[in-house]
Amino acid sequence: MSNSENSRGPGRARQEKIYRDGVFGRVPAVPTDFATLEAHAEKASTPTGWAYVAGGAGEGRTMRNNRAAFDRWAIVPRMAHGNTTRDLSIDLLGQHLPAPVLLAPIGAGALMAENSDVQIARGAASHGVPYVFSNQGCNPMEECAAAMGDNPRWVQLYWSTDEALVDSMIARAEAIGAGALVVTLDTTLLGWRPMDLNLGSLPFSKGIGIAQYTADPRFAEIVRERIAAAAKATEKAATEITLGAIRTLLSMTRNHPGPFLENLRSPVPRAAVETFLDIYSNPGLSWDHLATLRERTQLPVVLKGILHPDDARRAFDSGVDGIVVSNHGGRQVDNAIASLDALVPIRDAVGPEATVLLDSGIRTGADVFTALALGADAVLLGRPYMYGLALAGERGVAEVIGNVIAELDLTMALAGAADLGAITRDFVTPNLAHL
Repeated sequence: MSNSENSRGPGRARQEKIYRDGVFGRVPAVPTDFATLEAHAEKASTPTGWAYVAGGAGEGRTMRNNRAAFDRWAIVPRMAHGNTTRDLSIDLLGQHLPAPVLLAPIGAGALMAENSDVQIARGAASHGVPYVFSNQGCNPMEECAAAMGDNPRWVQLYWSTDEALVDSMIARAEAIGAGALVVTLDTTLLGWRPMDLNLGSLPFSKGIGIAQYTADPRFAEIVRERIAAAAKATEKAATEITLGAIRTLLSMTRNHPGPFLENLRSPVPRAAVETFLDIYSNPGLSWDHLATLRERTQLPVVLKGILHPDDARRAFDSGVDGIVVSNHGGRQVDNAIASLDALVPIRDAVGPEATVLLDSGIRTGADVFTALALGADAVLLGRPYMYGLALAGERGVAEVIGNVIAELDLTMALAGAADLGAITRDFVTPNLAHL
């Protein structure tokens, strides 16, 4: 950030750049409001890509709950405060960040753009904010880390049924200098997602979103063992040959590491997909599993998917370093509690010192302000940056992040908060129009 931007704040600097560009007939690569951003991204996406990223569980009630929860709160600006500068920085789990914003892990990003996770990583790095590398990403975490340089990165972990694979993923996260290990708890099974189901579309079955696995030595070992076991079988099930099956095989082949023709002749790509679908997540995940983490890694551990105060208390009692209050963007349980509604009782339960983040429903800088006022230390952006990716790749991701941070800065300036610590519940009140 330049000295001039420091003096004006990222909000004014962003505004001025956009307006200066407008003089020459140039407009932002991505719209600055969420509704237009979403509409443009849908036009730029394939039906299967849009279904996966924009879709939710069941009737979509949890997604609506997330937005309705923000509407139930109103910001109360204070006047004549005399503040001319703001400090948006935060110390989070041993890392100093320029703003209380991270990018949430979202799988199968290649549905929206090629080389998706590397582009997202570079977009995050341009603002110095952490990207939580998706366990279901389309680029290995090592490639994403290289793209980010010295900028902060965290790593998501889905708990596999193979414990050696869990250890291998953790070791790789440590090796790339992850700032935290984010264990996602709420996806031991996939939720009922009609937009995907109506298209018969699961990206992982086509080899999309399994790059963390195909790059993993333990996973490769499991695949070899399965191929060897299948070769010994005396009977093989017949495979129905359809145009769709051929397309799926070609997708598996393209998305597997190595030369295309070599993969096409090999049983490995198909075996890798089948292995992933069998072992990627553990439906039996329990607190006993989580209790082993402190023996398995020195990384800060964050549990993602907490919605109940008792679970939050138990998480911190077990020795984790932070939690993410999250309902997975409304993608797992239909009509679940909104993340923002869960935040207040969870913060009250765990006290002011515990590290509590929030995702699901964050769309704007004003949303970030509201979440911080209600007890979040920082937030994770999800769909907005994916929509930016769909429209303009790395640049689109960067512009979405820049817009959110800019609006947060301006909201702080206009409301009278000089730094993040000043954003308390006194700045928000129930919105009577939406109660």
